[in-house]
Amino acid sequence: MDKKPKTSPEPADFAHVRDWVFDLDNTLYPHHVDLFSQIDKNMTAYVQQLLQLERDEARALQKSYYHEHGTTLQGLMLHHNIDPDDFLEKAHAIDYSALLPHPELGAAIKALPGRKFIFTNGSVPHAEAAARALGILDNFDDIFDIVAAGYLPKPAGATYDKFASLHRVDTKNAAMFEDLPRNLLVPRALGMKTVLLVPRNLDTVVMERWEKPTDEDDHIDYVTDDLAAFLTGLQAA
Repeated sequence: MDKKPKTSPEPADFAHVRDWVFDLDNTLYPHHVDLFSQIDKNMTAYVQQLLQLERDEARALQKSYYHEHGTTLQGLMLHHNIDPDDFLEKAHAIDYSALLPHPELGAAIKALPGRKFIFTNGSVPHAEAAARALGILDNFDDIFDIVAAGYLPKPAGATYDKFASLHRVDTKNAAMFEDLPRNLLVPRALGMKTVLLVPRNLDTVVMERWEKPTDEDDHIDYVTDDLAAFLTGLQAA
């Protein structure tokens, strides 16, 4: 890596940004909330029941599809021709009570100049439920989900193009916030400012190797473990 990502927000770097794009899971809420573990369990159960596998076999296949295709859903659609809407409904049948209102985050998002979007590989109902629980739903102009993407997930370049075209986003005047390094490759190539959300105490968190940033990730402009503080820091000029 020629340069390490910055960790402290520099308002001048974002002065031109007019479209703010946020992933949902482990981005708008922190990794330690572990909401995704419920979805993960539901997806394993779905694969187990669909293919009549033992749990460990189902989980291994689920993770293989996730890694190879961007989502478990995409792998199941390609290899088993499943009903995507049925899968999404069952995967997102979770308890959102772990998410508490975050007024500081809501205020920081509201203060950003321009439009704000949620861009998720999940569904609109899931994004709405999570953002509503956080008390930040009303601060977003729209949600672009896996259905709007034609079920082709990030990091596929065509999906970012579809999002930008649909919402007439000038990517050179946009910023993307994500928790997966690979999902920031295309945004950076399109000229967006890229911010990676990482867990607190990153070195102690159990994650897949490819889910963590490395010294080769020169497409990441900033890294932070506190989205609200980062966005608040952008207001200080």
